[in-house]
Amino acid sequence: MSNMKRSAPPVVLDRETRIRLYDDLLRVRMLEEGIARLYRDEQQMRCPTHFSIGQEAAAVGVFAHARREDYAISAHRSHAHYLCKGGDLKRMMAELYGKATGCAGGKGGSMHLIATEVNFLGCVPIVGSTMPIGVGASYSAWLRGEQALSIICFGDGAVETGLFHESVNFAALNHLPVLFVCENNLYSVNTPMSVRQSNLRSITDLAHGHGIRADQEDGQDVEAVYRRAASAFDDLRAGEGPVLLELMTYRWLEHCGPLSDTHLDFRPDGEFERWTARCPLRIQEERLLAEGLLDAETIAAKRAAIEAEFKAAVDFAHQSPFPERRELAVGLYV
Repeated sequence: MSNMKRSAPPVVLDRETRIRLYDDLLRVRMLEEGIARLYRDEQQMRCPTHFSIGQEAAAVGVFAHARREDYAISAHRSHAHYLCKGGDLKRMMAELYGKATGCAGGKGGSMHLIATEVNFLGCVPIVGSTMPIGVGASYSAWLRGEQALSIICFGDGAVETGLFHESVNFAALNHLPVLFVCENNLYSVNTPMSVRQSNLRSITDLAHGHGIRADQEDGQDVEAVYRRAASAFDDLRAGEGPVLLELMTYRWLEHCGPLSDTHLDFRPDGEFERWTARCPLRIQEERLLAEGLLDAETIAAKRAAIEAEFKAAVDFAHQSPFPERRELAVGLYV
């Protein structure tokens, strides 16, 4: 199999799929904007939060192909992955508020979301640490004779860890059906790629060095991500071994928290404006409006439904109890 970047695969998207991609983009965007607003205004969510506002197309386009039995694991910027894999919104909101009904019992917060009922194995904030867990899930599924894939989501900073190379190498040697999804948003906290990684190669080149297929795609265009992911999932399900997708994207908010960080001047002049002009939600909305697949009335109805869903989840979280004191040491490994 060639290590060269493939051209965009000829995947035809039907009307229903294109609208579903828009719906998922809108849902993730509105839910995260709602969380950011409440986090800032209420001061009741006391866990660190990392938002993917501006990066939604990566999660939406990839997880549109995932099946319930497929394993998925994420890192600290995980809300979109949890939601797109089918995680329960009410339990997620309760977790952010530290409530006993949260998906991690109220003890993990934003960076430790988990939904084993849909094989979302969880999130770990330590950069790169989820990769061997995801590969291990794939290996154990293979040993049991299962057909499930493993989807591992991470940022560009994770490829600077030894765990990245060890995990990709193990997956390649054992021909495992693992999809490595790198959401390359150009920064590790406030440090740009230019002072962290060589400009003589891409992240896909690193994967090529381990002998696996790797493709780079525009992470702002959900339909392009969907097509690229479709080809990757076809190879994975056909037993062609692991694949890495490098999705070029950009985060709009500060590294950790609900606020803007443009006043810190670590982003070059004009960069933020260029990327936000290519908002993934706006791209898909304008595309569907121009083709007559959406109208203003339909969009308003969709927004109202998501607002109602979010309000119900927040109400559930507010009304839920905090964990009992006796739960403090439950689940600890000594």
